[in-house]
Amino acid sequence: MAQNDSQNKKFSTRIISEKFNKQDVHGAIAMPIYRNAAFEFSDSESIAAAFQYKEEVASHTYTRITNPSVENFERKIKAASGAENVMVVASGMAAISNTFLTIAYAGSNIVTSPHLFGNTFSLFKFTLAAFGVEVRFVNTDNIEEIASAIDENTCAFFCELITNPHLEIANLPEISKVLKVGNVPMIVDTTIIPWCGFDARKAGVDIEVVSTTKYISGGATTIGGAILDYGTFNWAENKRLATVARQDGTSQFSFKLKREIARNIGAAMDPEASYLQALGMESLQLRYERMSASAYELAQFLASRKEVVKVGYPKLESSPYKKISDTLFRGNPGAMLTFSLESKKACYKFMDRLQVIRRATNLFDNKTLIIHPESTIYGTFSPELKVVMGIEDNLMRLSVGLEDISDLQADIIQALNDLN
Repeated sequence: MAQNDSQNKKFSTRIISEKFNKQDVHGAIAMPIYRNAAFEFSDSESIAAAFQYKEEVASHTYTRITNPSVENFERKIKAASGAENVMVVASGMAAISNTFLTIAYAGSNIVTSPHLFGNTFSLFKFTLAAFGVEVRFVNTDNIEEIASAIDENTCAFFCELITNPHLEIANLPEISKVLKVGNVPMIVDTTIIPWCGFDARKAGVDIEVVSTTKYISGGATTIGGAILDYGTFNWAENKRLATVARQDGTSQFSFKLKREIARNIGAAMDPEASYLQALGMESLQLRYERMSASAYELAQFLASRKEVVKVGYPKLESSPYKKISDTLFRGNPGAMLTFSLESKKACYKFMDRLQVIRRATNLFDNKTLIIHPESTIYGTFSPELKVVMGIEDNLMRLSVGLEDISDLQADIIQALNDLN
């Protein structure tokens, strides 16, 4: 992480003590919600200077471009992560799409795993393909396969930090070595593990994309996404960005993202969402540690039940990814787990009996949520694509919340007992 006064503080302190870019006129210690579209200037020279980026401290002109509440949230993420540049957007998918609209071009290719979140898979396979971008699916456990898929038109390697719902973990430090040889940036969706549990820069990540809807928002109050640029990649090697002139000290990636792509696409984060998610950041570490501890206990509990065919959680000895999980996440792989019953019918019956655990999509709400991925998130994909994506019809995904662990166990027990 970047070495500055903020980074010398502990994680939660960095977030809570991060200062505003400009002092609030009333001395508020929590950034107010600036719910307005435009910002007034005192004279013509001032507004011209703002639009031409000639100010020492940038002013806000229009909320689709910048907003004080949004900027405050970005500064907290920067303090938490150590990223060089941060931009927040309207959703996690907006973070991924804006990122690839910044670096991809007709004739380029993306090297990635087929084991992706459904909408990410669809973006690569169908949406970007219509604009001449190729997706090359590889086994991210196989370093040689990744290396052989890369060529001079590879605009990025992309993966999820922990695949959802497969719970696979790529060896990012080793993959990073291969990508550096090929001058390919590593872009990773790290939604599954927040910054208090994973150091993206240390692992070799160049660009990080996050759904802030999840852990960060705190109680799933709002939708959002973030794009983090660690300033570690030489974008002069990227065919799309090589000719972009750096005019404000940022990387070519962040400059093009903020000055062109994000403005033209218009997926700006709402100021109220920024306020709520900045507030959620302040309790992020506490919630993450409590949820993760409960997830591990529930994973062990489920593994002891005869009705359960298989349990997926990277901290379990049965996981083939335990070693890399312990290395990357300090033995704490978060609050998502999966488990399988004997059939899809059994999954439905089990879920319908639950009384405390909610049947809903999303991850890392304060409430524990369960979903059957094959019939929901991946429900509109063909049977053939489900095979490619590795989606099984007897698997359920559990996002563990903040309820008392004994109540969650009791709820699971009564639902499993109805299967017998």
